[in-house]
Amino acid sequence: MGETHRPGRIEVVCGSMFSGKTEELIRRMKRAKFARQKVEIFKPAIDTRYSDVDVVSHDQNTIQSTPIDSSSTILLLASDIDVVGIDEAQFLDNGLVDVCNQLADRGVRVIVAGLDMDYKGVPFGPIPALCAIADEVTKVHAICVKCGALAYVSHRLVHNDKRVLLGEQTEYEPLCRECYQKALEKEKSEKQ
Repeated sequence: MGETHRPGRIEVVCGSMFSGKTEELIRRMKRAKFARQKVEIFKPAIDTRYSDVDVVSHDQNTIQSTPIDSSSTILLLASDIDVVGIDEAQFLDNGLVDVCNQLADRGVRVIVAGLDMDYKGVPFGPIPALCAIADEVTKVHAICVKCGALAYVSHRLVHNDKRVLLGEQTEYEPLCRECYQKALEKEKSEKQ
């Protein structure tokens, strides 16, 4: 016998921008490394905000990662891995749901971090479906920059209708539901 039992599972860390999703992913991955587990971290190749290769939190914590263009690449690169981390998963294709299920069924712990909603408050990419099949979902919150309540959404500050617009504090701000509605009303009245 002598083999260890590896229960596969899917963990999702989601919320608005500036809520600590990547920070939590890095924390969990570093703990797995400390426990001498084999880990591999992936991120969408389009996310080059802080680094072309590393996963970097807003607080500048980093961990080495592998940039990918398609979720199917994860299956090719994650053989003989105990823990797979995936950052900014909202930018990946919907095939990610099946990939995560396959990994978990193989006994791999899968930790996914990403935005659950876009700047319009609409469910974003594969994250909602991943939340549905996850063994554990952690919803983290930023603080509303207007009133200090828990943030609900990442409000876009620049005029651009593209759904995917990589950005930071100059392009986005975390707002609670009430302050978000006020911001939308203000934007609407300015257009008239």
